Amino acid sequence: MDKETLSPWLTIVGWGENGTAGLTPASRTALEQAEFIFGAERHLAVLPEGLSATVKTWPVPFADGLPELLARRGRKVVMLASQDPFWFGAGTVLTEHLDFSEWTALPAPSTFSLAAARLGWALEQTVCLGLHAAPLTRLRPHLAPGQRLLVLLRNGDAVADLATWLDKTGFGHSRMTVLEALGGEREQVRSCRAGDYALQDVHHPVAVGLEVSGDGPVLSCGSGLDDDLFEHDGQFTKRPIRALTLSALAPRPGELLWDIGAGSGAIAIEWLLAHPANRAIAFEENAERAVRARSNADNLGADRLTLVEGPAPDILEGQPHPDAVFIGGGLSEELLSALTRLLPAGTRLVANAVTLESEALLTRWQSVCGGELLRVEMATASPLGKRRGWRARYPIVQWQTVL
Repeated sequence: MDKETLSPWLTIVGWGENGTAGLTPASRTALEQAEFIFGAERHLAVLPEGLSATVKTWPVPFADGLPELLARRGRKVVMLASQDPFWFGAGTVLTEHLDFSEWTALPAPSTFSLAAARLGWALEQTVCLGLHAAPLTRLRPHLAPGQRLLVLLRNGDAVADLATWLDKTGFGHSRMTVLEALGGEREQVRSCRAGDYALQDVHHPVAVGLEVSGDGPVLSCGSGLDDDLFEHDGQFTKRPIRALTLSALAPRPGELLWDIGAGSGAIAIEWLLAHPANRAIAFEENAERAVRARSNADNLGADRLTLVEGPAPDILEGQPHPDAVFIGGGLSEELLSALTRLLPAGTRLVANAVTLESEALLTRWQSVCGGELLRVEMATASPLGKRRGWRARYPIVQWQTVL
């Protein structure tokens, strides 16, 4: 049965800073017919007079209000949500607990839309991020001169933190346009350079229009980020081999990677940076390397990396099945045997070998399981007396296959 033929019990009403003045006729009707109205205090404070509904303040943290809302299932309920509930809003948190037939939504213009209208920016060409509860480093992959970003932040202190972080990252020349309470009587729009930020009275709700400028390091959109971007102890996959490895792993949107023997976490981090929906679990036995991988992921905007400490293959038991696996460290007969037992058919596997023993291991497994063996030899130009010569690196043997 189509949703249009049913009568939902929950209506999610987008609520802007202009309060009742911005309500559509459909939103007004939903409020008038409601038995219960849930919302934040600042929303409930400006409800129109004469409503017969019981008004309930939504608690913090947000998830604590779900049981009381769901207890009203089948009654006429309105949930007030800021602006567009399905763009970094509460809508998806609510509807994941409901059947498609149980709810309807009446959104208001999003803060992103209002900000673009104030700034004259093409919204489809602007990166839009909600960082109320996420680290500022989520911005890191987008910091490149000339880029425009719209960022939602939790309060004025977070705006000051953003300015400080941009300056430390090398992008202090970026212009920040601070947009407060868009669409309401308290609306205020002010601009400054991140490095000169001195505003003391910024209030929620707040968005920042960011025009990136500066000489900080820019993350490439392709595979093989500069080695200097990663903290490491020397035992990590260098840029040329990393680019070849990512190409062999072939990340696709929404896929999960197992990075076994993750070291610095470089492979898993670049997998995550390939697409915002990608997921990765990094397995690392060495505690110091695990800490280093966590730091690298956080600093490069890949904080969603899941890090698991412990020895493989034991630590792999019970983990969600991946779409692809990379073995960067700890390659052994035991590990390969465990992977063939644990992983479903169709899982992509890439393993790199440096020693003669691990090369022989991959050669034997390739003869049984198939796939492709690739031997990579590289050399870099280095000083040789008053001249230069080629200094060879250790060759790498790479096995890629589909289990």
